[in-house]
Amino acid sequence: MVQGKTIVVKVGSSLLANEKRLTPRWAFMHTLLEDIARLREGGAKVILCSSGSVALGLNMIGERPETAGLRDKQAAAACGMPLLLNAYKQVAHEYSFEIAQVLVTLRDLEDRQRFLNTKNTVHRLLDANIMPIINENDTITTEEIRVGDNDRLSAKVAQMVQADDLIILTQVDGLYDKDPSEPGAQLVEEVTDVSPYLAVTEGVSSLGSGGMLTKIQAAHMAQNAGCDTRIAHGEYEYPVSSVLNNERRHTRIIAHERPASAWANWLTDRLQMAGSIVVTPETAEAFKTGARHIAREDVISIQGPYVKGDVIHIYGESGNELARGLTNFSSDETMALARNPDLTAMQLLGYKTGGTLITDKNMIVLDDRHLPWDRVADEVMNEVAP
Repeated sequence: MVQGKTIVVKVGSSLLANEKRLTPRWAFMHTLLEDIARLREGGAKVILCSSGSVALGLNMIGERPETAGLRDKQAAAACGMPLLLNAYKQVAHEYSFEIAQVLVTLRDLEDRQRFLNTKNTVHRLLDANIMPIINENDTITTEEIRVGDNDRLSAKVAQMVQADDLIILTQVDGLYDKDPSEPGAQLVEEVTDVSPYLAVTEGVSSLGSGGMLTKIQAAHMAQNAGCDTRIAHGEYEYPVSSVLNNERRHTRIIAHERPASAWANWLTDRLQMAGSIVVTPETAEAFKTGARHIAREDVISIQGPYVKGDVIHIYGESGNELARGLTNFSSDETMALARNPDLTAMQLLGYKTGGTLITDKNMIVLDDRHLPWDRVADEVMNEVAP
């Protein structure tokens, strides 16, 4: 039963664009949108996270996927986006429903206010019975400020709308216990803990920017929000509903029975590290009993740059990640406060503030359900002691 369900469907470039000609794969798009139309008629709300704009625009600028640089891809995205949306619109009209485009950047998902603005737009479209098609705005992003793959973007969308299911359509049947090309590789049909599979999920498709690793990372993010993820081959008569109805082989990553709050998921499931701090052993020990305020004297070193309102990662001296929290100060302000404990925040910053770097209410202590991030190398850390 799909009635009342919210479903996020992610489709990769390799399904949407012909690998040699770099043109739309119309037959697949018809099959996909016909199936989505059936789901919508059955009462489901569907959001599509679609790749494909870069691949479809490369011909127009005379480039190939294997030779295109960043500027080429930005220009190709500008050329390919209208082609992609026009194709979707033509096919959607055949099945009597409307679509809308929502382009996002990393900051739209990592900044709290922009995240909520995007969420409101998506919900308004769903209320109007219009299917949002969401993609990263590749025309203006650089390697340093981009999500980088639509797998994790789709998981953030699933968290945003509190989806019931995330369907990731790709060119394999799902997650295998080792490289599918190796003899004896077995499809993993159900997963509750993604950690054991991270080491066997390397590899990126020739057209896309993500491989199985990003799909597993996306599934983990969806798990935390109480959303099942299903990874399946896209080339099927009913590519989405056949998976939801368990009519064919795929991998299901099962949602946590007790999902975290929307606020906690936004704080912990980051797409990029804005910055980090290393705290004293005493502070690290205190995290064993839960979240706590972090003051200037608790900080040993800082990695930036980051700005006020960024979510930063908190580490112990051994490199183990302890928590993530919303910072009240930029990295430069944090450094000034930590290096000058005898001066007031007013003297150092020129404005009145309590001086607490991160409050306990704006912090989540990591537990077994979170995938930790590696601490940055020591040589790029700024030690507090001058």
